[in-house]
Amino acid sequence: MSRLFGTDGVRGLANGLLTAELALQLAQAAAVVLGHDRNATGNRPRAVVARDPRASGEFLAAAVEAGLSSSGIDVYDAGVLPTPAAAYLVADLDADFGVMISASHNPAPDNGIKFFARGGQKLADDVEDAIESQLGQEPVRPVGGEVGRIQRFSDAEDRYIVHLLGTLPHRLDGLKVVLDCAHGAASGCSPQVFADAGADVVVIGAEPDGLNINDGIGSTHLGPLKRAVVEHGAHLGIAHDGDADRCLAVDHEGNEVDGDQIMAILALALKASGKLKDDVLVATVMSNLGLKIALREAGISLRETGVGDRYVLEEMRDGGFSLGGEQSGHVIFADHATTGDGVLTGLQLAAQVALTGRSLKDLATVMTKLPQVLINVKGVDRARVKDDAAVAEAVARAEAELGDTGRVLLRPSGTEPVVRVMVEAGDQDTAQDVAERLAQVVRTELALALVAD
Repeated sequence: MSRLFGTDGVRGLANGLLTAELALQLAQAAAVVLGHDRNATGNRPRAVVARDPRASGEFLAAAVEAGLSSSGIDVYDAGVLPTPAAAYLVADLDADFGVMISASHNPAPDNGIKFFARGGQKLADDVEDAIESQLGQEPVRPVGGEVGRIQRFSDAEDRYIVHLLGTLPHRLDGLKVVLDCAHGAASGCSPQVFADAGADVVVIGAEPDGLNINDGIGSTHLGPLKRAVVEHGAHLGIAHDGDADRCLAVDHEGNEVDGDQIMAILALALKASGKLKDDVLVATVMSNLGLKIALREAGISLRETGVGDRYVLEEMRDGGFSLGGEQSGHVIFADHATTGDGVLTGLQLAAQVALTGRSLKDLATVMTKLPQVLINVKGVDRARVKDDAAVAEAVARAEAELGDTGRVLLRPSGTEPVVRVMVEAGDQDTAQDVAERLAQVVRTELALALVAD
């Protein structure tokens, strides 16, 4: 049986894989693994529960809260809030754990359940395995006054907004900012916090109806934001995804500013203020080579990890580093958050525009993005990609051809029968040519090896 927990909780089609019954059982299992006995004061364990505005989140939240409270956990229902807000509130409330119901940037029919440990930290793999192993076991069934209670966490959004405002190095007075909330979890708090910070705010994608989340809008569909920024003459635009754990940006001319560029801008700003721990940025192997070059020229080291924000977080925790993230816009400020926070990132980026008096387009020139080509080679034996001699020889030839002006990355997908071939080079034609040649080698060699078995 495959592992139920993926790279970011349990995710799937709501009422398909992710049923109310499974949500209830996961909550009961989590109560055993993450809940604790009454402490010396006699208080029950506490959990924060939040969700994004998907229609299915309503019944899934009800099932999760029923599972927790029936297992003796007091539940603080935070309602619709971003994922990083849920993580922050677990720590702020000193709760035993938290539950976020969201499928992030996925379409509305999907949903997911992720857990946060005490302090708002993501769960380690062994803790997720313990919860999964508890499924099907007899749940805890207190009776009478021992059952948990469910209460509305009425000031949850206000606490989060106050926290965000407290991180700002400079107010946003004089800036016009367009916010695209993806009809998602940030539709209420993101416009509010930007306005409170002094920005003149134009909002799009902030009318969630339970079904329109991420639908042609948000960080995975930047077209509407680009048009709105130019139309309104804004200084910049900020795009969130459905649960607002990521942020992409648009400059005043409508040009995209991706996660790598955002990290470059913020890393230099933190270094200048003496707040970049050990002058290190943590990012995944998928970040553009241009990021590494820009950082090196600024005296900043890049620590590379596997793909996934959980690996970035692990490296940051192990080294005590202050900034990390992904090209997709997951940016983690360890001094202020335990996970990627798109609202926090947008605020910090806008603050640099206000503080420096420079346009976002100008700030983004700190990094030159090398042309990048990604080809997904399907129907091959992905398990052999690291050991096949012919593939290794083709990679070595490509690396020698590119020299210091580019790089090659071959990576088997963790979820599909696909090998990802990524090539960066000094120009688009070279990147395309090298990527296509490598993809053909992978397609031929690994397919032949598969047949030979």
